[in-house]
Amino acid sequence: MSYLSEVADLQISKYANIGGLAILVFDYCITFQDEVHWTWSRPWGLIRIMFTISRYLPFVGSGMTAYAALRVSGTCPPSMAENIIHILSIIAAEGLLVIRTWAFWKKSKKLLIGLLAYSTATVIGAAAMNLLPNHQLISSDVSMIPGPCGFESSRNAALVYAILGLFECVILFLTAYKWFHDYRDSEIQSSIVTTVYGGSMLYMLCIIAITVTNVIIDAAFPVGFTNMFDTLQLVIHSVLASRILFHLRSSDSRAHESDIPLLVSAARYGQPSQMQTNEIKSETSEV
Repeated sequence: MSYLSEVADLQISKYANIGGLAILVFDYCITFQDEVHWTWSRPWGLIRIMFTISRYLPFVGSGMTAYAALRVSGTCPPSMAENIIHILSIIAAEGLLVIRTWAFWKKSKKLLIGLLAYSTATVIGAAAMNLLPNHQLISSDVSMIPGPCGFESSRNAALVYAILGLFECVILFLTAYKWFHDYRDSEIQSSIVTTVYGGSMLYMLCIIAITVTNVIIDAAFPVGFTNMFDTLQLVIHSVLASRILFHLRSSDSRAHESDIPLLVSAARYGQPSQMQTNEIKSETSEV
């Protein structure tokens, strides 16, 4: 790798991070009305606290990354603080997804214990690799750019994203299993079911896609690209976790306002299943 090619790679990475911050600001502007409508009137609790962290802390993390990208002189930016803020923002966003999954599973205590244990192991493993970059578990190219403040990350970041991606795949599988097992065979024709499960799964696939992309870039691309989607990873988690929450509460509101039961095949079940209707309403109202 030549010096000039690495400089060009770094410039692309910096532009991508600035673009990620622009996406966050743009999405905040177009969803601010939804936030006011669906969250501001709710009492403060665990869900609202986690939402606030996942919604607003990324502005701090993305701003610090943008500052590091635009810095041309002076002291090195506080990379440790930036990493901690990124981790906390993603943990809050993933926490909303965990609570949503737990609600889908009718507040199963066994599932909650399992998810909490797995979440804790994921956070510890990811934080250990992210905060100890000097222990290279993946061979890395040597940067051609002198100085201690390079806009590059350790190859260990690929392992961090891999651990995170595996956790997200488990959440996606649990949601898909619940949908197909409880509602797919019952022939329920409802936009509420599609929004609650299908919409959430689509957003989860988008989150997994950016995580897998970062695994590939950090593991296989030239070292100048290792930070390219750092901000976008944070932004996608914040944006989609917020949208999942807005859509679930919107669906819950429509379900309670219309009070129309979800229709089940009369030949198969004899009558509409009010129990399943109430279950879906309960699941959406939890988040």
